[in-house]
Amino acid sequence: MKIAIVVQRYGAEINGGAELHARYIAERLSRHTSVEVLTTCAKDYLTWKNEWPAGEETIHGIKVRRFPVSRPRNTDDFGRRSLQVFDRQHSLADELAWLDSEGPRSPALIRHIGRVRDEFDFFLFFSARYYHAWHGVRAVADKAILVPTVERDPAVGLSLFGTALRGARALMYNSYEERALIQNVSQNQAVPSVVVGVGSAIPDRTQPWRFRKKFKVKRPFAIYIGRIDENKGCPALFEYFINYAANYPRGLDLVLLGNAVIPVPKHPRIRALGFVSDEDKFDALAAADLLVMPSPYESLSMVALEAWALGKPILVNGACDVLRGQTLRANGGLSYDTFEEFAETLYCLEASGPIGAILGRQGRDFFRKHYAWPVIERKYLDMFDRLKREPSARNAEAWPGWWARRQRTLPPARQIVDAVPSGPVRR
Repeated sequence: MKIAIVVQRYGAEINGGAELHARYIAERLSRHTSVEVLTTCAKDYLTWKNEWPAGEETIHGIKVRRFPVSRPRNTDDFGRRSLQVFDRQHSLADELAWLDSEGPRSPALIRHIGRVRDEFDFFLFFSARYYHAWHGVRAVADKAILVPTVERDPAVGLSLFGTALRGARALMYNSYEERALIQNVSQNQAVPSVVVGVGSAIPDRTQPWRFRKKFKVKRPFAIYIGRIDENKGCPALFEYFINYAANYPRGLDLVLLGNAVIPVPKHPRIRALGFVSDEDKFDALAAADLLVMPSPYESLSMVALEAWALGKPILVNGACDVLRGQTLRANGGLSYDTFEEFAETLYCLEASGPIGAILGRQGRDFFRKHYAWPVIERKYLDMFDRLKREPSARNAEAWPGWWARRQRTLPPARQIVDAVPSGPVRR
């Protein structure tokens, strides 16, 4: 069996999001079958500028083919088109123009997928919202398996994505909340699917003392790991933590790991260490009292799973259905909606608090049962076996004609998503 993994960007240097998810899956599946990665020459997710050379290379033993992006993103144009399709009545032509503007636009990649369709048993597409996934699924619908990595974002309400979500041969969801959202907006319940998520490269041993010594961290702390960005809920986290520090002078410090896109407040109990190695990251998690996840939008938090794997409780933004749902199902942490809840739950989850250690152990049990790599790999292999046994009747949906595509009769995508019931799935 031969699998192609198609993703918007790919590299050992990319340490988060759907791209890291795709690399982990590629490397684990390569133990069972032949895997090749098809991607673009882009490295930066904001500009999609060609930075890697086109052609072949090998990354961690896997062949990677890169194809050029036809043009970098024009942020002003993308912003205008996003406003049009998310907040106004619009047409399918408007949505296609938005997709081209979002990028990374690579017709060469799509042409290659069409040329080699008979060489692969399945094409595994990561991230439904991007150019390569929509055009790729339509090009090889009978072999297309889609890993949507969808958040509760207006983009999922666009009409064009319904055609890909209904037209794929199968879907591999990150969470029950993601599946509920997608099925609500696209009515794709007939497509074979499974909630699978992703594992992580958990080290056999960690050295919390090594982190404390290297970075001169002496006090107990909560840790945030990820891009320090407005979209990740960091401004609210800073506001809440500064208020918490004023009210709890003997409470936890806050340590941040990750690249800063926005300024980090200068505060004696907040330390931003920037991007660190995986060894330092896991040592830091092992040294922390808990992980805090302030993001209101996630399809799956890999770092939350890593915290549970190390027996650490997590504190999550209750506005994020996925994080709240996973925390409830794992019984591995707490959630907050207000500052008062943030402060009280932070106290509860401290290492010296009443329940942090208990919730951390329950999170570790949940990780081992649902997110250990043998479990993840088996779900993918079972889906491949199922699709090989079942005949495929999957074809790309017929596309409206020139005039129909230009009729501005589609409702704002944000309106579609806002109408979908919210809240965690308590399965």
